[in-house]
Amino acid sequence: MKTTAGRFFEDYRLGEVIAHAVPRTVSGGERALYHALYPARGALYSSDEFARGCGLHASPIDDLAAFHLVFGKTVPDISLNAVANLGYAEGRWLRPVYPGDTLSAASEVIGLKENSSGTSGVLWVRTTGVNQHGVAVLDYVRWVMVRKRGQAAAAEAVVPKLAGVVAPEALVIPEGLHFGNYDFTAAGEPHRWGDYAVGEQIDHVDGVTIEEAEHMLATRLWQNTAKVHFDATQRADGKRLIYGGHVISMARALSFNGLANAQMIVALNAGAHANPCFAGDTMRAWSEVLDKAETPEPSVGAIRLRLVAVKQGAAPFALKGADGKYLPEVLLDLDYWALMPR
Repeated sequence: MKTTAGRFFEDYRLGEVIAHAVPRTVSGGERALYHALYPARGALYSSDEFARGCGLHASPIDDLAAFHLVFGKTVPDISLNAVANLGYAEGRWLRPVYPGDTLSAASEVIGLKENSSGTSGVLWVRTTGVNQHGVAVLDYVRWVMVRKRGQAAAAEAVVPKLAGVVAPEALVIPEGLHFGNYDFTAAGEPHRWGDYAVGEQIDHVDGVTIEEAEHMLATRLWQNTAKVHFDATQRADGKRLIYGGHVISMARALSFNGLANAQMIVALNAGAHANPCFAGDTMRAWSEVLDKAETPEPSVGAIRLRLVAVKQGAAPFALKGADGKYLPEVLLDLDYWALMPR
């Protein structure tokens, strides 16, 4: 048998390390397509000159583009037979990715738990992306619900204990990065780190209707092969599920209006795809400032943000109901650290 239906829940073993196939050399094409797919306007990722003014030798590819490239490599081994991608934790961007870098990825199985239905289970993995020199560029934990092949009982459940937030002292500031000569006019907004207050909520105003064609292009761009994104027969409702990374990038791009100077994502504290997203949904976004921290570079501040993506019908800044569950209009709840000029 030359072909494979992919791994099912029973095929994973605690402690197993999976080296993912197909290294990928990054080009300027990834940036161009990323900016075509999303209304991304971050100056640091758009202009070599702006990036050099911030101490980098050139403009890296967008932080989330690097994330999607690494994530996509894991899909054939981790989530090809997924029901849904459930969440993220302990994510850190460790080194900028530039055109010319070649990325590879590996994942360690750190948790397994069969669902009560007996038809699926939850799998936790820690994934690390490395460049051509074997240097880690990012790592993160994610958990995903995976179908079972049969009804055989699974091994004893192991649920990993994960940090609720990446500590500020664990954030990695890219070598040479500074905002001492930051060009606020070129960046698009005047707001500094000190202009934001913990507890502040920001409505990002703009909306985007999700298109099937754009989602298909994006998911193929990142070499994500999960069946639920392409094969309409994989869901009882006959719909293709929009890739969660597409939702994340769209929401992040929408947050430019109000957070244009949150230039680099450096950590992913937590994340939940609260409800499924489908073509035709109109997405909007809002953010809440959760925390702020100084960094070793005096001109750079770290800001912890909750980014929430919602669809049509959502009330302003509404997240959960009285029962503690996400409201049905909420698509994404993402908690991350970003770097901003002080």
